[in-house]
Amino acid sequence: MIGRGWKLRLRFLATSSLLVASAILGTAPAAPATTWIADNGNGSFTNPIFHDEFSDPDLIRVGDDFYMVGTTMHAVPGLPVLHSRDLVNWTFLTYAMPGFGAGDEFRLAGGREVYGQGIWAPCIRYHDGTFYIFSNINGHGLQVFTARDPAGPWEQRSLGRSLHDLSVLFDDDGRVYAVYDYQQVRMVELKPDMSGFVEGSDRVVIPAGQAMGEGHHFYKIDGRYYIISANYAPVGRMQAARADRIEGPYETVVISAGETMGTQRGWWLDNVGQRAPVPTGATAFRMHKPDANALGAVPLHQGGIVQLANGQWWGFSMMDVKSIGRTTFLSPVTWHDGWPYFGLPGNLGRSPRTWTKPDVGIATEPVATWERSDDFSGAALKPLWQWNHEPVAGRWSLSERPGALRLHALPADDFLWARNTLTQRAIGPESSATVLLDASGLRAGDVAGLGLLNIPAAWIGVVRNDQGAVLRAYSQDGDRRIDLPLSSTRVHLRASGDYEADLAQLSYSLDGIHFTPVGEAVRLPYGLKTFQGVRYALFAYSKDGVAGGYADFDDFVVDEPQADRSRNIPFGQVIRLANLADGSLAWTSPLGMLHSAGAGSTDAAGTRFRVHDRGQGRVALEVVDGGGFLTVVGAGLAADVRVTARESEGSLFAWQDMLRGEAMLMSLLTHRYVGLSPGSGEAYSADRPGTRPDRRDGTVLSWRPAR
Repeated sequence: MIGRGWKLRLRFLATSSLLVASAILGTAPAAPATTWIADNGNGSFTNPIFHDEFSDPDLIRVGDDFYMVGTTMHAVPGLPVLHSRDLVNWTFLTYAMPGFGAGDEFRLAGGREVYGQGIWAPCIRYHDGTFYIFSNINGHGLQVFTARDPAGPWEQRSLGRSLHDLSVLFDDDGRVYAVYDYQQVRMVELKPDMSGFVEGSDRVVIPAGQAMGEGHHFYKIDGRYYIISANYAPVGRMQAARADRIEGPYETVVISAGETMGTQRGWWLDNVGQRAPVPTGATAFRMHKPDANALGAVPLHQGGIVQLANGQWWGFSMMDVKSIGRTTFLSPVTWHDGWPYFGLPGNLGRSPRTWTKPDVGIATEPVATWERSDDFSGAALKPLWQWNHEPVAGRWSLSERPGALRLHALPADDFLWARNTLTQRAIGPESSATVLLDASGLRAGDVAGLGLLNIPAAWIGVVRNDQGAVLRAYSQDGDRRIDLPLSSTRVHLRASGDYEADLAQLSYSLDGIHFTPVGEAVRLPYGLKTFQGVRYALFAYSKDGVAGGYADFDDFVVDEPQADRSRNIPFGQVIRLANLADGSLAWTSPLGMLHSAGAGSTDAAGTRFRVHDRGQGRVALEVVDGGGFLTVVGAGLAADVRVTARESEGSLFAWQDMLRGEAMLMSLLTHRYVGLSPGSGEAYSADRPGTRPDRRDGTVLSWRPAR
């Protein structure tokens, strides 16, 4: 059963107008932002870099510019190429792969599909004036894309043979090598003209049993060879291997482990795996919610490192973020004993959620990567849109009805087989998508609407039959459908998701103002059949086996109620802090240390703190009722979080925005977090490496204004 609290929360999303202001912390922006922006506008950033799926990232620096690519699976066009000057703010350049080419499986034709397959794990490189992207199309081998300009055009050639999760190194002597495979690491030499592989060059350079995984990233740094890979056995982590010679021998260590940034595993689909048949309404889905602190594949994994012009190093990787899918995170890198550890001195292997932006020598402003809303008035679709498999040319249009997207209904068994379905990634942690559907062009047997492309799938739309049009909300889980009479063929459709709860609500409106929820909240698990997070989808198809009419879509609007994070740090406010683990209020005891006040005690009101802005997301907490500033002394052990009369270096904390009024305080003295051991009676320390997925280990605080 879906809890009443979640229903009310989703109903709010489904029925309210979402007033979204700015994602810039502590400033007054010229215009309100309406989407997640990692840049806080004060010299800091908050992970994730994107709050929608961008999986298997790889990036490079060329001069003062950074370029990144990621996996797109079965979606078309594929392989987005992004550009940045600071690693935090990214803009779209182009797609390197306009389409897959020949093959019914790429077009949802002939009963064939490539859900969760398609093109995987790209590697981007630059050498001698040419940009390269190497990536495998499953079943069709390694593809090499080349361009002189990263904005394109890109040329594609196939090398036939598949190299699983490869990475490529252009060595100093002009030779080109690729590493690939899972657990054991193999290496093969490529011909410099990319015409094929050097015969007899394939070999194992790291045998199985060295804790290596897949998703490799291959570098030569100061004369040494490094391979960074991801593993998920037993849980997600990042490995590094190094050798003085390219052929080895390699030694290996873990460079990032256990970092979930307080993100739990989401609901999981158990019984529809990779390459399984596309499920139908008759499928009995099995889903479960993993244990509260089960790590699974959530911790930072599959990524690499990049060096700034000033010599600093930064790490990039992905993390599984529930039904949103896998998205990209940015970490400072600390070199220690010749290894590139993700994290800061004193806290190796763990990464901050909020930290100062990379020092690239120029000032950069917050920018949104994507425009999500679309009135379809342009000559082309906005870049965020991708088709679910290859579209059928001539059966969709932006010009047949100017200012609207027209989808012609092609024969399909159901929503997951509908051709010319236009999708964009759902964005977290909460968002809603609303679209105006004109269904007057549908014929009997046609279905059109707004879907949640996931397995199990769900949608709300219009079904045309011989008697007329009805509104239908459909959930593939349980083959549930609710039909309502429809007095107009023009209807506003909405899907509202709370992607931290893995739930969504479908609703509709005839006036575009007052929305009515239809049915229960829909469960959104993550599964390996699509191998993607949830997508908003516009679709039309005919159930009668013949081409039908058409549907017109207009005014597609995405709202994000948490995009405005400008008040998430209570600068200038007087607040109280409660520990999420046990609800106890933070209290500065007469002994001069930070302690906790239990419910019912004489100190249960806790201490009031004034939050001072010290720039770049840093704060100092002043005890309002006298005594001075909260300060970390010594090694930050229990009782080392004190109240001192004067502010000092130990009084600075990096405020970690955990959203929803929750935060962690990272000491800039120890690079560790303020916390306590629940139930122990101990005072606070500043020696915690990070939080657990459930956030109830004593390191996550909730704040509220003091009365």
